[in-house]
Amino acid sequence: MSAVDLSIVIVNYNTAHLLAEFFAAVDAGIGALSVQIIVIDNASRDGSVQMIHQRYPQVELVENGVNVGFGRANNQALARARGRNLLLLNTDAFVEAGGIERSVRYLEEHPECAVLGARLIGRDGTQQPSCRCFPTPWSEFVVQTGLARFFAPARLVDETVMDHSSARECDWVPGCYYLVRMAVVAELGLFDPRFFLYYEEVDHCRAVKSAGWRIMCYPQSTVVHIGGESARSDFALTAAGQQISVLQIESGLLYHRKHHGWIGLGLKVLLATLGDAMLALKALVRQRRLGAVRPYGGHAIATWSLLMKTHWATQPTR
Repeated sequence: MSAVDLSIVIVNYNTAHLLAEFFAAVDAGIGALSVQIIVIDNASRDGSVQMIHQRYPQVELVENGVNVGFGRANNQALARARGRNLLLLNTDAFVEAGGIERSVRYLEEHPECAVLGARLIGRDGTQQPSCRCFPTPWSEFVVQTGLARFFAPARLVDETVMDHSSARECDWVPGCYYLVRMAVVAELGLFDPRFFLYYEEVDHCRAVKSAGWRIMCYPQSTVVHIGGESARSDFALTAAGQQISVLQIESGLLYHRKHHGWIGLGLKVLLATLGDAMLALKALVRQRRLGAVRPYGGHAIATWSLLMKTHWATQPTR
């Protein structure tokens, strides 16, 4: 098989409604690059597979009989990938014209860089976290409770205010647009299969940085990111429009156990529970009804339940 500049890996799960816009953006984004496009479909139920077969015959399609998760699905593509670089791209992430080509050129011109992210914005142009810091039990607690504003300018989780005129080094970049050297993947692997969804790119970036490589956010490539479209098909939303996903809780527990040990895991669970209690009390005072505390009680119960189901965060539930 002949090598190409870039292998683009797309994990699809029930996002047929986005595919036309998504593939049009990919075509406009690659510029003069030679590319290979691999789609891993995680047992979609919305006609995605038929649509890809009919409208995008150039795509290499892998059809999973069950949903194996985001990280494992991306790992499946490695046996097929023949690009010098690998771009993991979500179907709800729309790259601006020429954006993929600019990212690849930057990566190739900076041999010290292993992983490159892009500037992420919402449909309305609102800046999304693009240049991120490794989470700790404390940083997640202060963000959960809204106390983060009292600890500026401490590095917590996100750095949303950044100079968009040049690339900036960071701890990790979101997996919706994740450009990585294939040589780095060959050296370190890709995603830990224990993470079904969430935290897999954070975990991978820790391995990359530990090996001495740099991770950069490249704002000259802008991506319109909707967020949560795949998970939305399986999980309910709160009144505020936020997903309540046990998968996110589980992955957080697995991550903190892996990187912060037993003490870090215990601190994570205790602080998360304290945060739920604080938010529940705040909601009760404001709304003066017991129903207001239900989401926070549910989150705390799910956290402790998953702690048991994962055998103290040593193995995934699926």
